[in-house]
Amino acid sequence: MAAGPVERSWCVVVPHHPTGARLARHRLAAELADLVPAVLLADLVAVLAELVGNAVRHADPLPGGVIRVAWRLREIPGGRLVQVRVTDGGAADGPLMRAADPDAADGRGLHIVSGLASRWGVERDGLGQSVWAEFDPAGTPCPDLVAAG
Repeated sequence: MAAGPVERSWCVVVPHHPTGARLARHRLAAELADLVPAVLLADLVAVLAELVGNAVRHADPLPGGVIRVAWRLREIPGGRLVQVRVTDGGAADGPLMRAADPDAADGRGLHIVSGLASRWGVERDGLGQSVWAEFDPAGTPCPDLVAAG
């Protein structure tokens, strides 16, 4: 009998506060340190920090003043697919990549996500929104925004 794909997932709740990004980064790094290459782990931590930071700055919290952070590791042909997902209470405007002036202090977060992840997108429902990013084994970044919902 052939075994199906191996999948592991984690979900944590962090405060809708700047400390939430630090807590999420540390938890992801601790859980995946022995499961993915160090270079990939650094990219995952950077993207997760951007997504949680964006949720804190631009979106409402989920009930209880929190953000839900999840990641999934799945074995696929050629290696491991990793997805990170940040769910918040939503915002009036969805996440958009914007042009940042070279001297601007912010505005580059989703460009970082796009440059490091293979794919990323946004899903909305009646409770809020989830912004996700996937890293495939080939490690090929794809700057397209995939929106659903």
